[in-house]
Amino acid sequence: MSYDGKVAPGDGPATRDTGNARISKISVSDMHNNVYLITDAATGDALLIDAADDWPAIGAMIAADGGRVTHLATTHRHWDHVRALSDAARETGAQLLAGADDAEHLPVPVDRPLQDGDDVQVGDLRFDVVALRGHTPGSIALALRGGDGMTHLFTGDSLFPGGVGATNHNDYQSFPQLIDDVEERVFGRYDDNTWVYPGHGDDTTLATERPHLGEWRSRGW
Repeated sequence: MSYDGKVAPGDGPATRDTGNARISKISVSDMHNNVYLITDAATGDALLIDAADDWPAIGAMIAADGGRVTHLATTHRHWDHVRALSDAARETGAQLLAGADDAEHLPVPVDRPLQDGDDVQVGDLRFDVVALRGHTPGSIALALRGGDGMTHLFTGDSLFPGGVGATNHNDYQSFPQLIDDVEERVFGRYDDNTWVYPGHGDDTTLATERPHLGEWRSRGW
């Protein structure tokens, strides 16, 4: 597999074929925010995850893919993940999705607030909604079962290579809540053959991260 998930701002999209979907990834802004486009191979309908910044770059990725963005998901409320959200909503006309407890904090109205256990249908693709409280109250991850037999999990800022997301910036953040949710709702639900696409930086897998859960809990971040 040539896809390794390594992208930098200004790079073209990194893409992979899961059999039932095409996944494209770009990085935008000086904060290296990741933006993901997942397109149903059967219908061309697509989900855009985190319109973080640089709408021209995001629009170019969509145009190169050739699909139709029907759904636009925001993994959490933080400003660096929503700077191009208004442009993306206007240009695509897509249904806007976000975790229920973050929805009212976004710069555009959310059409469908999501709860843990919901699913999102995009063409023939089904994404499971995983609520991961702690980085923000309404953070979500989205999980797709690929035609390649792998689960593809888009975690926003709740899970990265080497640990969970930051919980030391605002009074609504909670490391105990986040580590509990990540352990129960991510590592407890999905097997090691799960690829993780985070909100910043490189990808990882649950196989790589699972042995370190105890270490993360002990260190407190």
